[in-house]
Amino acid sequence: MQKKIVVADAPPPGGHYSQGIAAGPLVFVAGQGPLDVTTETVPEGITAQTTQVLRNVEAILRGAGCSPANVVKVTAHLANLDDFDAFNAAYAEFFLEPLPVRTTVGSALKGILVEIDVIAYRPEQ
Repeated sequence: MQKKIVVADAPPPGGHYSQGIAAGPLVFVAGQGPLDVTTETVPEGITAQTTQVLRNVEAILRGAGCSPANVVKVTAHLANLDDFDAFNAAYAEFFLEPLPVRTTVGSALKGILVEIDVIAYRPEQ
C-alpha cells in the first residue's frame, strides 16, 4: 500500500512526481533543491543551500511521521565536486549516528548547487 506525502513547508514538485511516497515501512523523499518556500528564494553558497535542502527533506520526512534519524540511504548531487568538503560539513550537522549510507555524485543541476533525495525506514509500519 502506498501513501503520497504532501507538505506545504517544502517546495512542491517541479515536474510530474510526488514530494514523497510511503510504501509500507519505507519512505521515499524525492530529490529536494534549496528553495525556501517561506521566502521563495534560493540561498547563496553550498553551505546555505545544503542546509536548506536538508530542511526541505526534513519537512517531508515529518509529513510521513519520520525524522532524519529514520533515514537509511541518501543520494546527494553536487553541481561542483570541489564543494564536497563544505557540503559534507553542513550535512554532518543534520545526520547523527548511526549515519545513513550515502552516494555523492557530480551532476548537471539547473541553477542550484545541491540536490538530495533520501529513503527512510519506519519500523512501526
